Amino acid sequence: MSLKNQIFNITSKTEFAKVAFSVFKYQFENNKVYRSFCDLLYKHPSDISRLEDIPFLPISFFKSHTVIAHKDLPNLIFSSSGTTGTITSKHHIIDSTIYETSYQRAFHDFYGPIQDYTILALLPSYLERQGSSLVYMVNDLIERSKKKHSGFYLDNFHELATLLKNLDEKGEKVLLIGVSFALLDFVERYSFKLKNTIIMETGGMKGRRKELIRADLHTILTKGFGVSTIHSEYGMTELLSQAYSNGKGLFRCPSWMHIYTRDPEDPLSILPHNKTGGINIIDLANLNSCSFIATQDLGKTFKNETFEILGRFDHSDIRGCNLLIN
Repeated sequence: MSLKNQIFNITSKTEFAKVAFSVFKYQFENNKVYRSFCDLLYKHPSDISRLEDIPFLPISFFKSHTVIAHKDLPNLIFSSSGTTGTITSKHHIIDSTIYETSYQRAFHDFYGPIQDYTILALLPSYLERQGSSLVYMVNDLIERSKKKHSGFYLDNFHELATLLKNLDEKGEKVLLIGVSFALLDFVERYSFKLKNTIIMETGGMKGRRKELIRADLHTILTKGFGVSTIHSEYGMTELLSQAYSNGKGLFRCPSWMHIYTRDPEDPLSILPHNKTGGINIIDLANLNSCSFIATQDLGKTFKNETFEILGRFDHSDIRGCNLLIN
């Protein structure tokens, strides 16, 4: 079975570790940027016996280098939003079907068949630029839902509010996914008492509003939409997988993704559960780039395999997944 197929057929921690070691060896041998990074740390596949000891490439390399573990040219390039004057990250995609398999399988695993949902998207900032991996994903989910009213709604709040109330009253399953500032703008103008709708926030304020800690954001949104919990999506340009939360900011990963936290004072040291540190991610869907990434996010992991995002390192760039430390 090819590595690509192995990644999406993982059913246990043992299988995850086996595939992860194979991916590490493949990327060490085929990704020049990652190989150079490992060489600087004197880390070779023969030296690695635990997943925690695999070198995690700083996410900033996606801004300064072309991170590819393949000889072919990319057929797609995703880019981060960034802010005016900043250098954006670029994720060079060799095989877009891997990304499609990743988000389709993850959505099904967390929420069931996409065909059961009307997908309503409120992502104005992402639609205003090219190269958004989030727009790519949501657009495909909209098409696969095959529901009449699935689509992007930008700033036409009145139409969206009327549709949302009608669909919810009919008992139809609805997913409204929106960037945080747009959801806040929406509930400032309209209020709801929704019973059959999932509200999912993704991204931050994109410079449009003052940043809020997740707890405060969710308090406002639960009241405005009349729901008990707010769901969240955790993803980024440099990843081809997403983690999801069905409430309280606690995320779970699909079976081909895993989270660690590193010591802020010693980047090579992995912390135990319940300790705040930098978020390290193994995303095996990043087969043709780099699957081992040290992000600029701060968070905690827990024994039940959930994790939470608490903020970002000081002086790191403002990005879509930015949240202030509580």
